[in-house]
Amino acid sequence: MTKNASRMAGRHFLQIPGPTQIPDRILRAMDTPIIDHRGPEFSSLAKRALEGIKTIFKTTNPVIIYTATGTGAWEAALVNALSPGDRVLMVETGQFATLWKNMAVKLGLKPEFITTDWRTGADPAAIEEHLRKDKAHEIKAVCVLHNETATGCLSPIAPIRKAIDAAGHPALLMVDTISSLASTDYRHDEWGVDVSVGGARRA
Repeated sequence: MTKNASRMAGRHFLQIPGPTQIPDRILRAMDTPIIDHRGPEFSSLAKRALEGIKTIFKTTNPVIIYTATGTGAWEAALVNALSPGDRVLMVETGQFATLWKNMAVKLGLKPEFITTDWRTGADPAAIEEHLRKDKAHEIKAVCVLHNETATGCLSPIAPIRKAIDAAGHPALLMVDTISSLASTDYRHDEWGVDVSVGGARRA
């Protein structure tokens, strides 16, 4: 070994927000022959997965698996639930909330951004106040990050739904759960969420 050669210090261990370290049992499970994606074994596996994933979202509604990054899931949610020109209410809870707002603009939506200082989650009272001013109900959705990845601040989803209802507003509640799902409590049905967006990570 030369003087300038790097030294391997043992097994590499990721200590970053994501992607996360993969447990050995998962790595061993992946080291098996691929199964036919058109065969009965895959069909059975897919049905179990699609049914089982509902327990993570705590929902009885269908969960759609979409092959993309979290950013792709954002886009899929916006373009399938909304139309160009629609007004959407979003909350500036951090960098990723800002990126979601920027995507909405690129897709032809008209986001109205409630600014914050990034040290707290979305404020239900501010959302209710904003919606009460929308007498014509032109705002089609309220988009909130459950957990702002950049800061770790959680937004209170159940109170936000109550705020929307208290304002008598028909806007959809769309929630990003990309960095919160399965790591903190999330209840799609009980909290009255219309669209939950999950994913491994954003690109």
